[in-house]
Amino acid sequence: MTAKPYKRLFYTCLLALPLTLWGLLAPHQVQAQEVLNIYSGRHYPADKILYERFEAQTGIKIRTLEGKTSVLLERLKLERENSPADLFITVDAGNLWRAAEADLFQPVSSSVLTSRIPEKYRNPEGLWFGFATRNRIVFYNPARVRVPPTSWQDLADSRFKGKICVRSSSNIYNLSLLASFVELWGEAKATEWAQAIRDNMARDPSGGDTDQIRAVAAGVCDLSIGNHYYYARLLASDKPEDRAVTEVVKPLWLGESDMGVHANISGAGVLRSAKNKRAAIRYLEFLATEDSQLVFSEANNEYPVVLGVAVAPVLERLGVHKTSEINVSVYGENQPIAQRLYDSVGWP
Repeated sequence: MTAKPYKRLFYTCLLALPLTLWGLLAPHQVQAQEVLNIYSGRHYPADKILYERFEAQTGIKIRTLEGKTSVLLERLKLERENSPADLFITVDAGNLWRAAEADLFQPVSSSVLTSRIPEKYRNPEGLWFGFATRNRIVFYNPARVRVPPTSWQDLADSRFKGKICVRSSSNIYNLSLLASFVELWGEAKATEWAQAIRDNMARDPSGGDTDQIRAVAAGVCDLSIGNHYYYARLLASDKPEDRAVTEVVKPLWLGESDMGVHANISGAGVLRSAKNKRAAIRYLEFLATEDSQLVFSEANNEYPVVLGVAVAPVLERLGVHKTSEINVSVYGENQPIAQRLYDSVGWP
């Protein structure tokens, strides 16, 4: 037997285990109250707050299964129409694209969602919707970088050779970043950029976004690439050692003066398997309310997608920035190209 069947068998056995979470519920328990079954790749306190508020307001019982997005996607592909899940929630438009490509979502028609969520943060066919944004930016040490980069193209300059820390090319955030450049610049220029960043790395990719920020503070590198909320967490932390990092490292919102800051999303879509479609759509519309948008901001340091909603104090300190106008769905569409380009330049 080849490795691929073994891998599928492993996923089948692994993903079958959590079925007991819902399978142990007696039929009369399920029928006694309207329910909403959610598979979620998000693992934040904000989500628990939103679940509890929705249940209190609607009387609909939410049951969740949390896990890595890649594992949940494999499970959904195996379960198909037999899945108990009604809604799939995850981070990054690239992950939502993967679910749509696997034909897991069904289109949703909602004037509430289309009127409140900007077009650039939702799928053109209504397969999924973004509810909060996370900006991918640059962090640097002003004491070591006297003249910081002013654009993503500038970051590729040879004067930053040996000075950049960044995650691996397979990281979904980096895939979406390069996918956006493919859309804006074309493949040739995006390849040149990826090659230059590879040449400018202080070390091979290691760890997550927070690790890159800490590496800048420790002098391992002078600049790093990461999502804004990792820095916001350090800025708002009760730990002196976290706040000390933000005294050394500062954010740069590259792209704001021209193409716009790179913005990605947390989002969700109604699954084709949904037995509780009405409740699923109702929850999506609930996430677009002002109160829910505030929760994304205050509890997880993400920016609201609905215009005019206030942001958490820590985000006020970081500022509200002009973001790119391209539809985030292109991050998924260009994802295979982005991975091919990263591989071609030897970005680990």
